[in-house]
Amino acid sequence: MKSKIILTALLSVSLMACAQETPKVKHKKSVRASKSTVKTVKFANATDPICHMPTEPEMKDTAVYKNKTYGFCSTYCKDEFKKNPERYVQK
Repeated sequence: MKSKIILTALLSVSLMACAQETPKVKHKKSVRASKSTVKTVKFANATDPICHMPTEPEMKDTAVYKNKTYGFCSTYCKDEFKKNPERYVQK
């Protein structure tokens, strides 16, 4: 009988502990998660100067040459442009 009372008391205590409210934590807002930090880029080129694919504002491969931003479809195209940008800017 004593074991049932002790078991019931332990079960009650454990249930009470689980029922307690968890503390509220304030999270800092991430700079990356903020939409206000995302900029739409206007590229100097309408097409990739290497493979001639159309550029889009979401392109991640970019290079700046003579204060103009150029967009590329791939890292390969960007690297080729960087080897000799004058060759591709003149077109």
